[in-house]
Amino acid sequence: MQDRIDVSKAARGAGMLEAREIVFAYGRGRDILKGFNMSVKAGERVALVGPSGCGKSTLAQILAGMLRPKSGEVTIDGKPLPKKGFRPVQLIYQHPEKAVNPRLKLGKTLTEASSPDDALLAALGIEKAWMDRYPAELSGGELQRFCIARALAPETRFIIADEVSTMLDVITQAQIWELLCDVVSARGLGLIAVTHSAALAERVSERIITFDDKNSPPIK
Repeated sequence: MQDRIDVSKAARGAGMLEAREIVFAYGRGRDILKGFNMSVKAGERVALVGPSGCGKSTLAQILAGMLRPKSGEVTIDGKPLPKKGFRPVQLIYQHPEKAVNPRLKLGKTLTEASSPDDALLAALGIEKAWMDRYPAELSGGELQRFCIARALAPETRFIIADEVSTMLDVITQAQIWELLCDVVSARGLGLIAVTHSAALAERVSERIITFDDKNSPPIK
């Protein structure tokens, strides 16, 4: 990691992200989510822990406004998520190559999302030369750092990190989480770390929500 984020830019987002009685099913299949409830305060780091296939990634997309639940609602400060414009809840995918257009250079991808923040790019170790490259020209760790930078636009208030380090080596995993936790803490953002690893959850979060095929409530 390079420079630390300037904490004078912190604490933009007051408020709370809430999911109330979320029910979801794909097509006419069984309900994957069954009346799930959770809340995250701005500045809070929460881990959502559960086995593969239990619906964590589906919930992450609902919280980010990318999927619409069968019933229930997601709100910020008691108001529904905006249906148009920039999403205040940004989702960082496990596989970064799925989150970018392979035909666009990274500079174009970044400016379409927000104005580049040079201090943030430097803190994430992103080189200016990358802006003239295509996604396939970066390593997995490099592309994931780029996707983190894109998600951390000025308007972002909550970050959902969905297994963002699973496919990376141990050293790169540690770097990614250190960078992400530094930025969200400095900016006063809420963070939801979606993971199957209880050890990772303990390391990066202040509160853990256990999630299984019965959509169990928070245990602490």
